[in-house]
Amino acid sequence: MFDIKWIRDNAAAFDLAMARRGLGPQAERLVAIDDRRRSLVSDLQQAQERRNAASKEIGKAKASGDEAAAKAVIEEVAKLKTAIQDGEEAERAISAELQDALSVLPNMPHDDVPEGADESSNVELRRVGTPPVLDFEAKEHFEISGIQSGLAFERAARMSGSRFVLLQGQLARLERALGQFMIDLQTGEHGYMEVSPPLLVRDEALFGTSQLPKFAEDLFKTTDGRWLIPTAEVPLTNMVAGETLDEAALPMRVTALTPCFRSEAGSAGRDVRGMLRQHQFWKCELVSVTTPEQSAAELERMTACAEEVLKRLGLAYRVMALCTGDMGFGARRTYDIEVWLPGQDSFREISSCSVCDDFQARRMNARYRPNGEKGLRHVHTLNGSGIAVGRALIAVLENYQNADGSVTVPEALRPYMGGLSKIGAA
Repeated sequence: MFDIKWIRDNAAAFDLAMARRGLGPQAERLVAIDDRRRSLVSDLQQAQERRNAASKEIGKAKASGDEAAAKAVIEEVAKLKTAIQDGEEAERAISAELQDALSVLPNMPHDDVPEGADESSNVELRRVGTPPVLDFEAKEHFEISGIQSGLAFERAARMSGSRFVLLQGQLARLERALGQFMIDLQTGEHGYMEVSPPLLVRDEALFGTSQLPKFAEDLFKTTDGRWLIPTAEVPLTNMVAGETLDEAALPMRVTALTPCFRSEAGSAGRDVRGMLRQHQFWKCELVSVTTPEQSAAELERMTACAEEVLKRLGLAYRVMALCTGDMGFGARRTYDIEVWLPGQDSFREISSCSVCDDFQARRMNARYRPNGEKGLRHVHTLNGSGIAVGRALIAVLENYQNADGSVTVPEALRPYMGGLSKIGAA
């Protein structure tokens, strides 16, 4: 969400930022709505001032015995009361119109974010690790013979439909091991506080993190009007909604290992085989709340925390700076981490880390009290995957597959697997 006063004072810069997001000029339209609102507010103030003055005139007229004058002023006050009520209703409507117009506009990218319309313009920042050299043809995760019995796609489809999987036996344990390993790393070594948040949230929470109103079709809604979370970013970030924090409490770093639910409405026909793109999956989410001065460095730190998961698992990956056309709606800068999948012979996204500056904070009214200052400022928010458990499972299966159809368990996961060094031996 944007400050309309800032847009009014920086119309050209705002339109340039929206153009980088692939949108036409917006400032003139928004300022025109705000002009209507301001004019209405001014008229209301004048009407209220006249009503207050007229109310005093009634008493004076009656005190002087001028009943005719008192009656005329009483009639005027009655008309003013109706006009004020109508004006207040109109002001609420035009304020809602302005908020609706602002709420569907994406965040402004930082000036040095790469230009581009889609992922083809993303910029590779670094590669870490070496993809494994296999002496046999690499298989995709669902083709590995020794673990196929643990991937019960048909059973999941019978009860839930497509884009669900039922993991069994050693694969279910491996998925759980990955999640526990991630949350232990982020809390034990990286200083994030673990949270167990609600998985159902109200409209206001999703509006605060900018999934609503624009992306309702990507979400699952319950019959009582609540929503299943698409990511723990939603409840974790909303922990500070409506609050005023002390600067000493920042940065605030929180993490959660939760199921996530997405309708994947815009992905028809993409990644239909296997479990790369599911309606339900586990993810270890990272959220930071900072001062404006801290947020740039915090993004680098958060990305490094996500990278460390892949380093400990021995998985090769690359870090990409997303271009203006590929960034998420609420982000000002995003780094994607893409893991190497031998079965696909390509890198695929496994984590996305973004800084939103005060975009979400304005929607949530989340502020802090700077040391030594009287006024309040909006916090900056960041979110990232630390990391997606399902995709990490795919990466482990494909990178550690053996010729006999078994999968070697990475060293980092063996304590969570009861010491097992291999699963699915043929």
